[in-house]
Amino acid sequence: MISSEELRQRFLDFFKVKGHKIMPSASLVPTDPSVLLTTAGMQPFKVYYLDPQAAERELGSRSAASIQKCFRTSDIDEVGDESHLTFFEMLGNFSFGGYGKKETIEYAQDFIVGKLGLKIDYVTVFNGGDGIEPDGESEKIWRDLGLMDIRFAGRADNFWGPTGTEGPCGPTTEIYVNGVEIWNLVFNEYYCRVDGALEKLATLGVDTGMGLERLVMIVQGKKNIFETDLFERLIEILPAELSLEKKRILADHARAAAFLIADSVQPDNKGTGYVLRRLLRRLLARTDLEHLKLATDWVVDKYSEIYPELRTVDIFEIITHEQRQFGMALDLGLKELAKIVKIDASSAFKLYESFGLPFEVIKDRVPNLSRAEFEKEFERHQQISRAGREQKFAGGLADHDPQTIKLHTAHHLLLAALQAVLGKNVKQRGSNINQERLRLDFSFDRKLTDDEKKKVADLVNQKIAENLVVTRREMNRTEAEKLGAEMEFGQKYSDQVSVYFIGEAGRAFSAEFCGGPHVARTGELGKFKIIKDEAVAAGIRRIKAVLE
Repeated sequence: MISSEELRQRFLDFFKVKGHKIMPSASLVPTDPSVLLTTAGMQPFKVYYLDPQAAERELGSRSAASIQKCFRTSDIDEVGDESHLTFFEMLGNFSFGGYGKKETIEYAQDFIVGKLGLKIDYVTVFNGGDGIEPDGESEKIWRDLGLMDIRFAGRADNFWGPTGTEGPCGPTTEIYVNGVEIWNLVFNEYYCRVDGALEKLATLGVDTGMGLERLVMIVQGKKNIFETDLFERLIEILPAELSLEKKRILADHARAAAFLIADSVQPDNKGTGYVLRRLLRRLLARTDLEHLKLATDWVVDKYSEIYPELRTVDIFEIITHEQRQFGMALDLGLKELAKIVKIDASSAFKLYESFGLPFEVIKDRVPNLSRAEFEKEFERHQQISRAGREQKFAGGLADHDPQTIKLHTAHHLLLAALQAVLGKNVKQRGSNINQERLRLDFSFDRKLTDDEKKKVADLVNQKIAENLVVTRREMNRTEAEKLGAEMEFGQKYSDQVSVYFIGEAGRAFSAEFCGGPHVARTGELGKFKIIKDEAVAAGIRRIKAVLE
């Protein structure tokens, strides 16, 4: 029997031979602010579909392959059946103008049939709709390969993307084996704007995704994903008296929580911490700490060779701390529940939001409580949170507090210093600035040395000490580009732009497209200090820094 470990390696080896750059998994916490968690294998590569030359500069190749950690919360209440998960691994190969549909389909057929010895039952192809032409090219390629069972579907089934509020998207062809969809081949021909309008991309991009768990199930000849070597032993560890459905929920949640914690997520009442808290409290409501320790220890042992970050944090210590918090909140929540005369979905969700009372705990006391109505309240809350998150990340600033404004100016100095030390190929890939710290995501393909970090920090502090003037100019975008002003990748700018200069005209240290606000002179900033440097995606680093 082929193990999951061997299957991962076969996939990567196959695409390495085909000339792909093999990339490590990015964090579950993405650089893209329009999404809460990494939900697809293409997400870390999203920027390269708009700028294929950037892939060559930063990856050294226009094609890549990876096994990406992914997390989706949309099906969290379906977990427990035979196929739904929150955390999963996505095998994928990607092209940014390196090759097209023919090579993509041939690679997929060769790997599935030639390397794994499986038989493709049928494929689906996009048959057009909403003004988009049918994908006749993919149909012809499959027929030329000898596959005759080709089925057709519209935009709802065979058109994928974008991830987040906007981005690359396009028609898909899907591969089915043993009646199960195992591989989705996406051809990013369009860019979807926030308003839903599609713009044709200059270069065809390829984005494929194949869920490891489903593939292992097919290759190992199992009836469902929980019988594979990814879950079988984990299921056995859990309390024998639990139903199979509850064991599956616990197995999924224990694995998912471990990976979130390993990617530096902490339990909280908002954002990614809210997702982790929800998982942990569902776990803690169903089993004891002893079994949770056995489960998380198994996850670490099973996966840490592939994902060494699982050993960088004491996962069980965080779960134990949350258990203490949950115990106190549970007592308070149950007391509050007892005071409410009539419990409906709205009041039940408020109990969940305020005290962390899981739906199951409330329903034990209110049997008629509707899961569907509770989920509507949860979705409403998500929409509010999503809107708040988009506002928070507008321009990268959480607010206009004086300290945030200082850190925003320091952010400009940091980018210019990185380019001075590491080279002009360094480009901004995202930012987030609040009153406590700044965060800059930038293109660079390796860890910075201690000497490089010192040079960057020293240069920023030198420019602060020089008390450089900060000025804003409105100008034509073409003029700003000729001056070499930095712009945030993926942003769309109007013909008239605002550019902030740090330093005297003609010899400014920094020039960036930006809406502000900033301090008047760099001498107001204080001492700059880098507190963390880490990888967050393919060819993308993240620096966190503070002002003291």
